[in-house]
Amino acid sequence: MLERIREGSQGATAKVILTLVILSFALAGIGSYLGQPTETPVATVNGKEISQMSFARAYENERSRLEQQFGEYFSQIASDPAYTARMRENVIQRLVQQELQMQLAQELGLRVSDEAIKEEIRSIPAFQVAGQFNNDRYLQVIRQMNYQPDGFRDYLRKEMTLNQLASALVATDFTLENELAATVKLQNQLRDIESVTLSAANFKSEVSVSEDEINEYYQLNQNQFMAPEMVALEYIELKGSELPLDEAVSDAEVAANYEENKALYMEPERRRVAHILVENLEDDAAAQAKAEAILAELQNGADFATLAQEKSDDLVSAELGGDLDWIDRDMMEPEFEEAAFALANVGDFSDVVQTEFGYHIIKLTDYEPEQVKALADVSADIKAQLELDKRLNLFYEIQTQVADLAFEVADSLADAAEVAGVEVKSTELFSRNNAPAPLNNPNVLNTAFSVEILEDGVNSELIEIADEHIVFIRAKEHKPAAVKPLDEVSAGIQLTLENQKASELAKEKADSLFASLQAGTALSEIASQVNAEVVATTGVTRQSFAPSYEVVQAVFKMATPSDAQSAELVTLGNGDVSLVVLNKVYDAPEAEISEQMRDAIARQQINKHYEGFIKALQDNAEVNTASVTAEEPNL
Repeated sequence: MLERIREGSQGATAKVILTLVILSFALAGIGSYLGQPTETPVATVNGKEISQMSFARAYENERSRLEQQFGEYFSQIASDPAYTARMRENVIQRLVQQELQMQLAQELGLRVSDEAIKEEIRSIPAFQVAGQFNNDRYLQVIRQMNYQPDGFRDYLRKEMTLNQLASALVATDFTLENELAATVKLQNQLRDIESVTLSAANFKSEVSVSEDEINEYYQLNQNQFMAPEMVALEYIELKGSELPLDEAVSDAEVAANYEENKALYMEPERRRVAHILVENLEDDAAAQAKAEAILAELQNGADFATLAQEKSDDLVSAELGGDLDWIDRDMMEPEFEEAAFALANVGDFSDVVQTEFGYHIIKLTDYEPEQVKALADVSADIKAQLELDKRLNLFYEIQTQVADLAFEVADSLADAAEVAGVEVKSTELFSRNNAPAPLNNPNVLNTAFSVEILEDGVNSELIEIADEHIVFIRAKEHKPAAVKPLDEVSAGIQLTLENQKASELAKEKADSLFASLQAGTALSEIASQVNAEVVATTGVTRQSFAPSYEVVQAVFKMATPSDAQSAELVTLGNGDVSLVVLNKVYDAPEAEISEQMRDAIARQQINKHYEGFIKALQDNAEVNTASVTAEEPNL
């Protein structure tokens, strides 16, 4: 039977059928591939998509910036979903704004040349070694940023184009002297006021709070009465710096280390050089010819410093006769360095040397040979390093033993403590916000409140607090987050409700008095009705905090008094209510406008105008943003 099947499969009909089957599978595969939905962009700006990759990279950069700003506490901040959601939204908005500006820059024909990008890359400190651009360092850094060279140049071109646009806008912004004077005059304006304050405390005797009201407030506001999750820990702590050495470092060990590592104490050869540079940006042949002519002059006895001042294109060093100060190995371009370190005697100069900057003639002006520091000069440093090395070796040896024991005997830290030569310490109950030292560390807290520690009842793994500083912890007691019982918080609720009711009564009374004030009753008469004082405050500024912050803010929103009285009713943060009358608005004595004030006002105006510019772009654009998933974006 199998033979018949084999023979049948060799026939023409079978081959045609097999070909059709293969084609159908191939086309189905291609169709399914082509039919797959493309990646959803995070936003579309005037039809231009902002990709998930662009968002992921920008989000990662923002995370890195915030981690540098907040340090080890960023992990706690970032654990708040609301915070990370706001951060994602801010990143998307920034990408949208950048795209709008980029589109405008393209419309305006703004461009950044390849040469400008090249020079910018060379000038970035992160890509430099010993003050000089280093290509290996450049490639290493951009790879850490998830960029390839082409991608990084595109990114830099975009950033520099946006900077061009921003610089153009800022450069066209200006403040006229009369605008500056008017702004300063307004900022320094003074106001005289009178006020009468109704204290909510005076109305407390008129209010009462029932048990039902207390219970209702408790039920409706239980989030206010949450007792945080708490834990009490046992822990052992190990510090490399505190480990005692069995024996001190001997002089013989210091001497032996010095002999073994003499290369570390070498002061390398240094050379002081001067140069004459002829740039080849426009005509390479002409530049080379010019350099050869200068070399001929030098060979005929011309003064190097004079020629450098007259003919070098390196304007900074030219003023110093071409002097570049002292140079070490790996500071200059390879071609320059090879020629400079080949010069045998002080006063010698090189032939014409070509680098990417142009054509150089290099002169050796001073020389310091390689030399070794004496043992006496470095013995103290060697001894300190040997002691540190011994402590570190001991620390890591003990650390390994302790970590093994903490894992093997998971229900106690006693054995691990014995090996470490330390005591098992313990804490009282604490929350994330009031952990004692040295446990007030994000790494420790994240572990202390983890399921493994709290529910499994085992020792933690090694937790690093700092270099050569570790702890192991275990939970001694755990108290989950819970709503505090009513009897524990009822007194506080009663006080809150009493204050609220008293404030409401004060506000009701103040409303009626304010109506009387607006009807023409004098403020002094109103004060006598409530047994209060009229407080007069003169020379109130925008920065004043008297008679209160809330009153000052309200006063500078009030209209300048004219025939009608300018008055306002202001509720204070403590529940009191103030009736405020604005009596006078006047200018502060004229003073000279300082440069600092000019700069501050100019910056305010520039920021205001730039924000308006961005808003105008957004108002006139078609922008659609997609929702970003709650997961961390992946690069």
